[in-house]
Amino acid sequence: MDIYSFLPSELEEIIAGMGYEPYRARQLFSGLHRGGNPYKFGLSKKLVDELLQRYEFRPVEIIRSLKASDGTEKFLFKLSGGNLIEGVLMRYSYGNTLCVSTQVGCAMGCAFCASTIGGMVRHLTAGEIAAEVISVNALRREGEGRSVTNVVLMGSGEPLHNYDNTVKFLRIVSHELGINISLRNISLSTCGLADKIYRFSDENLPVTLSLSLHSPFDEVRRKIMPVAKRYTVAETVEALKYYFEKTGRRGIIEYAMIKGVNVSAKDAAELKRVLRGLNCHINLIMLNEVKESDLFPPGMAEALRFKRMLAAEGLSATIRKSKGAEIEGACGQLRRRYIEQN
Repeated sequence: MDIYSFLPSELEEIIAGMGYEPYRARQLFSGLHRGGNPYKFGLSKKLVDELLQRYEFRPVEIIRSLKASDGTEKFLFKLSGGNLIEGVLMRYSYGNTLCVSTQVGCAMGCAFCASTIGGMVRHLTAGEIAAEVISVNALRREGEGRSVTNVVLMGSGEPLHNYDNTVKFLRIVSHELGINISLRNISLSTCGLADKIYRFSDENLPVTLSLSLHSPFDEVRRKIMPVAKRYTVAETVEALKYYFEKTGRRGIIEYAMIKGVNVSAKDAAELKRVLRGLNCHINLIMLNEVKESDLFPPGMAEALRFKRMLAAEGLSATIRKSKGAEIEGACGQLRRRYIEQN
């Protein structure tokens, strides 16, 4: 078990059970999550030695990084068991956003995604997800301040499929003694596990919830997203409405534009119908091409035309600026290439 997966209250029980003062847990949690050396937290060497024997202290290691001309940086992380995951640091005027993975691979099978090729290997622990942030923060250079100010759970894996670890990660990464990122600076992307959205709505974790919709038509969505065979568009949108009612957080509709599949006037009109009554914004995305897929993005002229169609239907939409294209910014691509080469 990795040490990063415990909240301060849990560390108190562990440390007290080892015969040490429980308050040492706060020192340990704060120091570790701020990227420090455990021998420099004011803890006894004996306590640290015992903890190192029992727990994994380095669950994630950056083994490769690629930097794009726009400042976007992609990381290949190696887990303690040898598995690989990815993360992407995107720099904006308002701060730095890290896209983190929640699983090794993915079981959802979306036709346009590289992460799901080969299926899911395993869930990440809450501590492994947190360690992605800690590892990137540790790279900050003097004068740059904290590297990560925002987090998006949009890397490899479906966060709500790894429900318990995802929820615990959110509590850990937002804890005031640790990394202390505001929940309102965190976005969670789901392909639409409606039952888990209802459950997550009651967790009192007001993150921004993004629904990967990609088509308003069930028959189309079932062809590109197997999850649609279990949950209809209507069921998924109703779950997102419930989340808004519980948290007051406007929903985001992630919509990867696919040439010849989902960018027609008919799609725009149906989006208006299915999203009626939902407080949301549509995030239009130029599809990232994956060599194993036969799906392609539309040209920019067609994408802009579809955006105008949505505006004519009274829908709020923007085309998301693509970052890191030359370093294969879409999750799953760097991992697959590394595995193939090695």
